[in-house]
Amino acid sequence: MRRLFPVTEETAPNTPGDGEWSFTELAAAYAYPEPTTGAGPVPWLRANMVSTLDGAAQHDGGSRPISSAADMRIFGTLRQLADVVIVGAETVRQEGYRPARERPDFARMRRAAGQTPAPAIAVVSASLDLDLSSPLFAEPSVPTLILTGAAAPPDRIAAAEKAGARVVIAGGGVGVEPARLVQALAELGHTRLLTEGGPRLLGQFVAAGVLDELCLAVSPMLTAGDAQRVAGGPSVAVPQRLVLVSVLEEEGFLFTRYRRA
Repeated sequence: MRRLFPVTEETAPNTPGDGEWSFTELAAAYAYPEPTTGAGPVPWLRANMVSTLDGAAQHDGGSRPISSAADMRIFGTLRQLADVVIVGAETVRQEGYRPARERPDFARMRRAAGQTPAPAIAVVSASLDLDLSSPLFAEPSVPTLILTGAAAPPDRIAAAEKAGARVVIAGGGVGVEPARLVQALAELGHTRLLTEGGPRLLGQFVAAGVLDELCLAVSPMLTAGDAQRVAGGPSVAVPQRLVLVSVLEEEGFLFTRYRRA
């Protein structure tokens, strides 16, 4: 049984009831907000994560054991709404990341929005220690981006560019600076931003105050152990308060959506 607990009507799928939500309904539910200024499109950084009831963001080194079919439908929808998917290098290695696929269900919508057929994957890496022969770099329909700092190894930058990746400098030192990352992507025309973590990268976005929205799937599972939370790293001085937008439920999973206040 699927259920809907809308907080704002404009973000709710149209027809609660039995069966799966269609991609059209989910796309309407998770649409990016329109700019509220007259300055044109502005970047909006959304995170999508999953957590067990006891706070684990992964099990046995990955998120799939705590996920579900409904979670993967929403995962796919959020990807297809985005211009670019931002992910940390360690998550790329652990989860075996591949290029985002073109989806016929979203082709017309992406064309109308002026987007590429599939979202680009943007890998955040200070060292550029990446398998450049993997499908993520060898087989993308849209060139994979690598976000790094100005002090990244020049030989690794050259190797990445030779492999077809586009290297984007988003920090003055070894690593990236979250605010510069967002701005650098916006300058490339990517304003609908989605990060899938991992926890360390999401923690950096939270600490820098650049995260606009969190889509958190709460898995009805308990794992115990010492798995990471959805966001890691140093704590913030003052907790950031978010506003609940909507909650969907299917088979015990809660799909929550929060925005910055």
